[in-house]
Amino acid sequence: MRRPPRIPEPPLPEDADAGGLDRSLRAELRTLSKENAEGVGGHLVMVGRLLDAEDFDLALAHAEAAARRAGRVAGVRETLGIVYYRRGEWAKALAEFRTARRLSGSQHLLPLMADVERGLGRPERAVELAASPEAAQLAAAEQVELAIVVTGARADLGQHAAAVQQIERLAQASTARQPWAARVRYAYAAALEGVGRSDEAMQWYARAAEVDVHGETDAAERLGTSDETWVVDLGDDDGPESAAERPRTGPSRPDQSRRPPGSP
Repeated sequence: MRRPPRIPEPPLPEDADAGGLDRSLRAELRTLSKENAEGVGGHLVMVGRLLDAEDFDLALAHAEAAARRAGRVAGVRETLGIVYYRRGEWAKALAEFRTARRLSGSQHLLPLMADVERGLGRPERAVELAASPEAAQLAAAEQVELAIVVTGARADLGQHAAAVQQIERLAQASTARQPWAARVRYAYAAALEGVGRSDEAMQWYARAAEVDVHGETDAAERLGTSDETWVVDLGDDDGPESAAERPRTGPSRPDQSRRPPGSP
C-alpha cells in the first residue's frame, strides 16, 4: 500500500527553542526522541508567537505539524485545540480538548470545553460540565474561569437572574491584583445588564476597565473611553491611585486572550 505524501512542515527559525516552553510540557516531550522533541518543541514555540500576532493560519500549520509528530502527547493536542478555539472552529477544538483530557487524565480543560459548548450553541452542556464531579477537582483559577463561562451560558439560556447569582460573589470579592479580575467584573456587569440593572452594570464595566491593563475585555469601549483618558472613583480596594486618570487602549475578546501552554 502506498503511503500518502508527506505534508511539508512550516520552517522553524533558529530561535524557536523548545527551552522556552512550559516546564510540564517539556517533561511531556521527553517521551519522544531528542530530535523529534526539539522539532515538536520548536513548532509549539511558534504557535505561541503566532497566536500573539493573531496569525491563526500559520499558527495552525505549526500546531498540525507538532500533532503529526507527537499525536499522543497531551500538551500537543491541547495546543492544537487552542488554535482551533482561537479560530472559532468549535467542533475541532472540542475534539482536540477531549483527546488531550483523555491522554492526560487532567480536568483543567473543562472551562475551555464548556466555552466551546457555548460556541456550538449548546449552553446547557456548559452548565452540565460545571456541575460535574470533575469540575470540583479544578484549581481555584480554573474554577473562576468556569464560573465566567457558566455565567455566559446562563444568559444564553435566558436565565439572567441565575447568571447574576453565578458570578456576583466572585466579582464583589475580586481585587485588582487577581489576573481574572477584569473578566470577572465584566461578566458581572453583563449579567447585571441582562436583568435590567443598567446603572450598576455601568459601574461594574468601569471597575473592569480600571483593572483591564491587557485589554482582555471591551469594557472601556462600552464606556466610550477606549481612546481617551477617563476618571472613575469607585473606592476600589487598591486605594486612591486605582481611580487615577489613565489612558485606555482598544479591547480584545475575553475568549481570545488565552494562550497555549507552550507560549513563552
